[in-house]
Amino acid sequence: MNELSRRIALPPSDMENEPAVRARPRPSGPVGVLDIGTTKIACVIGRIESDGTPRVLGFAWQRARGVRGGGIVDIHEAERAIRACVGQAETEADVRLRSIVVNLSCGQPESRAMNLQWPISGRAVTDQDVRRVLLECRARAASEGRDIIHALPLAWAADDAQGVADPRGLYCDTLSVRMHVVDAMKTALLNVGACLQLCDLEVTEMVSAPFAAGLSSLVEDERLLGATVLDMGGGTTGMAVFGDGQLLHTSQMPLGGQHITNDIARVLSTPVAHAERLKTLYGSAQASPDDEREMLPVPMVGEEEHHIAKVPRSAVVNIICPRLEETFEMARERLDNSGLGRAAGTRVILVGGASQMSGITEMAAKILNRGVRLGRPAAPRGLPESASGPAFATVTGLLAWTAGAGRTLHDIDLDAAEPGGLLRRAVNFLRDRL
Repeated sequence: MNELSRRIALPPSDMENEPAVRARPRPSGPVGVLDIGTTKIACVIGRIESDGTPRVLGFAWQRARGVRGGGIVDIHEAERAIRACVGQAETEADVRLRSIVVNLSCGQPESRAMNLQWPISGRAVTDQDVRRVLLECRARAASEGRDIIHALPLAWAADDAQGVADPRGLYCDTLSVRMHVVDAMKTALLNVGACLQLCDLEVTEMVSAPFAAGLSSLVEDERLLGATVLDMGGGTTGMAVFGDGQLLHTSQMPLGGQHITNDIARVLSTPVAHAERLKTLYGSAQASPDDEREMLPVPMVGEEEHHIAKVPRSAVVNIICPRLEETFEMARERLDNSGLGRAAGTRVILVGGASQMSGITEMAAKILNRGVRLGRPAAPRGLPESASGPAFATVTGLLAWTAGAGRTLHDIDLDAAEPGGLLRRAVNFLRDRL
């Protein structure tokens, strides 16, 4: 063996410790996911098949109670709604859930990027190196009063080798990583956890709602080339920007379908329930010449049941359009301020219950100056046809997350205790820096 061969030969111990393929750990037994929204709560129970795809065993949804803006405002009302929803799904699946994966749409979630360099000193990068780098990023990103929900590595570099997907096994002096961190207010998350504890459920993970919606609604090319998901829910509109197959940015806007309903109820002086009906049956984001001639029955608040006024459909459309314009203008501003530029791509995908209004894609395309389509989530096997529309993009995305979609370095457990106790951690800390 010449000198160069001796210098680049892998030590036998390193070769033995690095498996050729790191298999994605597959959950054993049934898994449960829960989408807690302002207007509805949805639960799916499934299992991950041998081919890594999910199959639905039970599904249920209930009208939300005790929830506003995605957050818990009445813990006992929310408990009753969640318990009823989960119980119905458990009956259909014939299983009893102990833990569950939940969406994050409360606590004013924020998205941040950070960079970190870690000394390796010429040896091969190990699992422990990667784990320590990720934990260090989480520690530096920690903010008082907020909890980290996602700490996603976007890109690794081993010395001057850029664009490394998984650095383990590579030799380098310095390991670098660019991280995307999503956090939220701790108190809002504690309220969700406390509510689910009352339902005898433990939260195993929380997943950003628009991130989950993107996992179920985007095609692979959109995730790679760049696309933005707008998850238009009842109380909020979540935004998730994807590029290079990863989540690059997320944001939340305090506007949703419930605000449109309240606008209709307030302007027309009609009960909220009827305002919702008007929005659902006759709402549109585009005016039509026939709107002035089509008269709609509108019962008045506090009047006798037989006292019903008549208003043209154009009155309803004229109430809806300004609120939708405000939502898309806010989304455009958030996109411009994200600093992603071309990485955000030129496509926007609308999901969520409030995205199903006629003419909404045309309005969004005009304001956002991007190509817009209505997202239809890829339905897993066993999901009822009634739950395959845009309103259920988040809950189907949560199930895809449990199967491994959207995860990076899935075999690194950041929540496991560091082996060897305090003394061992101190030794490791000194060894890495001396």
